Amino acid sequence: MNMDSQKNHHQEASHQEVRQSALSHLDSDGDITMVDVSGKTATTREATAIGQVRFPSEIYQQIKAADGMTKKGSITQTAHIAGIMAAKRTHDLIPLCHPLPLDKIGLSFEYDDALDSIMVSGVVKVTHKTGVEMEALTAVSVACLTIYDMTKALSHDIVIDNVRLINKTGGKSDYKHA
Repeated sequence: MNMDSQKNHHQEASHQEVRQSALSHLDSDGDITMVDVSGKTATTREATAIGQVRFPSEIYQQIKAADGMTKKGSITQTAHIAGIMAAKRTHDLIPLCHPLPLDKIGLSFEYDDALDSIMVSGVVKVTHKTGVEMEALTAVSVACLTIYDMTKALSHDIVIDNVRLINKTGGKSDYKHA
């Protein structure tokens, strides 16, 4: 191996070590691991996520005119229940998430006429040793998927978009989307 090859190999290995050490679900050998929270202090932790379901304009108007009622029932009521159920089962869906005794799961739905969308917001709260970002994101994602399922008979040109974490509090650091 020449000097340039050795230098490149060392840089690549060094970058991989940095990436691995920054990822909480990889151990020092790069193996997948569940985060050990046994040494952490239980604190109140809360996370908020949002997402949107965008419709073709004429479909959005039809849904809004029907106040979200379909042959399958209320779009938002069904999505609300689905989101709550999903948050409670996040550890079954995402392999390295801890099962958590959730204190609060709140979902809200808002019609956005400017974007022909239903905006979904989810807040999850727990008093525990690990955060609830994944539970909030899962609740919103499944609520959006449920809205899609409830309305897909009207159109398949429905887009689930902008599912993201808005903020989190508690634990080692807080986060607020700028």
